[in-house]
Amino acid sequence: MTTVRLDDQLCFALHAASRTMTAAYREPLARLGLTYPQYLVLMALWEDDGLTVSALGSRLKLDSGTLSPLLRRLQAQGHIERRASSEDERRVHVHLTDTGRTLSDEAEEVARCISEAIDIDAEEFLALRTLARRVAALDPQTA
Repeated sequence: MTTVRLDDQLCFALHAASRTMTAAYREPLARLGLTYPQYLVLMALWEDDGLTVSALGSRLKLDSGTLSPLLRRLQAQGHIERRASSEDERRVHVHLTDTGRTLSDEAEEVARCISEAIDIDAEEFLALRTLARRVAALDPQTA
């Protein structure tokens, strides 16, 4: 009999927390016509519009096979446009449209809903985010 218990594993706690957080975003984002991954793309662009596709993938920790369909859907919805670089046509920059920019105002309500749903104080929030970032920064080859 193994002494490794699922509920004692950090990996399972992080997995379950991630799924719960993603699910908490589902309803408020549905009102905006967005999925959680699309929301992440837009948040990155609200911070730094005009990123290259590769820089956006790196920022979001998404490979091109995952990112490309997200970008196609966001472009079809009218939130972004992709433009080839004038210096190197192989590099594609992702830009917000006016529609994509105005969604940032509506996204403030999403953040408020999530803040209420997780019900932790500011100190706990900062501690949890710090620990999550530390785990996310681990090199999987040496972890």
